[in-house]
Amino acid sequence: MPPGKSGFMRRGGGGGFRGRRRDSEFPKDAFKDKVLDLRRVTRVVAGGKRFRFRVTLIMGDGKGSVGVGVAKGLDVQSAIEKAKRAARANVIKIPMKGQTIPHQVEAKFSAAHVLIKPAVPGHGLKAGGAVRVVLALAGVRDITAKCLGRTPNKLTNALATIKALAQLKNDGSR
Repeated sequence: MPPGKSGFMRRGGGGGFRGRRRDSEFPKDAFKDKVLDLRRVTRVVAGGKRFRFRVTLIMGDGKGSVGVGVAKGLDVQSAIEKAKRAARANVIKIPMKGQTIPHQVEAKFSAAHVLIKPAVPGHGLKAGGAVRVVLALAGVRDITAKCLGRTPNKLTNALATIKALAQLKNDGSR
């Protein structure tokens, strides 16, 4: 094996990125991350219960790039590291118009439903929960957002927000 290569290979051989962004496209030190949710999940087996930790992590550079990563691990630290790698692989670039977004968007993911509206400069970030964290790490400063769904689940609200931000068009048309 060549030096610097690990023995880990994906099924199907040959490596490759399979449509994911390369790490070099976004410098590592530019991103900030925040653990949105940390849960202990349980699997029941014949000998009892097996515990793992599930982490939902938001990563953003404050300049229009944001991603969500979800991962499980046997301990909290390994789950956080896996979630960071997953978030870096799922980073999207959102079009900005000053410090807001070009137009209103709405998205639904599972039971979560979010509405995001642009705001005038100086309005501030008016959003709650997971939506606020995603928008703050994306670098959006003037915006209004509302969770229309009834679910308090942070993961689905964050993914609905990412889905809404992915719908944005730069020219203002839908």
